[in-house]
Amino acid sequence: MNLSTQLLHIFGSGASAYISARNMRDLQTRPNTLAALQMAESGSVPFLEALSARAAAEGDDWLAERLARHANDERRHGQIFAQALKQLNKQLIDFKSVPQTTTDGTPDERRRSPFFEAYFKDYSSEALKPETMDWTVFFASTYILELDASKDFVRMANALPGDDLGSVSLKKGILSVAQDETGHAAYLREAMERQLSLAAVDEAIATWRTRKVNALIAMVGGFLQKGGKMPALTQEGMPDRAEAAPELVGVN
Repeated sequence: MNLSTQLLHIFGSGASAYISARNMRDLQTRPNTLAALQMAESGSVPFLEALSARAAAEGDDWLAERLARHANDERRHGQIFAQALKQLNKQLIDFKSVPQTTTDGTPDERRRSPFFEAYFKDYSSEALKPETMDWTVFFASTYILELDASKDFVRMANALPGDDLGSVSLKKGILSVAQDETGHAAYLREAMERQLSLAAVDEAIATWRTRKVNALIAMVGGFLQKGGKMPALTQEGMPDRAEAAPELVGVN
């Protein structure tokens, strides 16, 4: 990673960390933040399960087992955030009841992930399907996401107040998520090292680090343009919707 990319990484990750930590601490924005995290975690489960099945079919039991474990972790993470929403008398919106487009015909932005659109720029939807995705692309891109997420979750957990039981419980849950993400990053790096030379591993990681920096800057810029507002992702009520999330490209 060159100097300019390093500086942009510091800026982009710092801004993103500040926004996510602030939104987690503030009770007004916490529900939407929890809902977004639930979507990301639960939404990745089918993708990881499909990759696990593919690895098993290709005879790589080592990888299949770790991907299956990864999927189970993400399912549990989604349940942690769903439970935190439930304690706030909120739930993730039911996307089955949300129209695909708004009244003016534009796509509903809650179904989009501007970050992932930028992160996987120039990759076709076909190239990002679990049945066809290049393994190195998956390993390197997801390694960066998991490694950074482990740190972001710690920051969010530490931003929570320590004077109420709900926040204390949520903090413990988020820290357990952070620990899982660290483990995911470790197996993904090992998976790369099993297939590539160390030089090729470093090159792949550098490529996706640069992509992450560019995607973060685009995401933060869009966030600021909207005045710091996020599309509403919650509704009143407490039914369990730990798995009621649309699938998004990429995992956390």
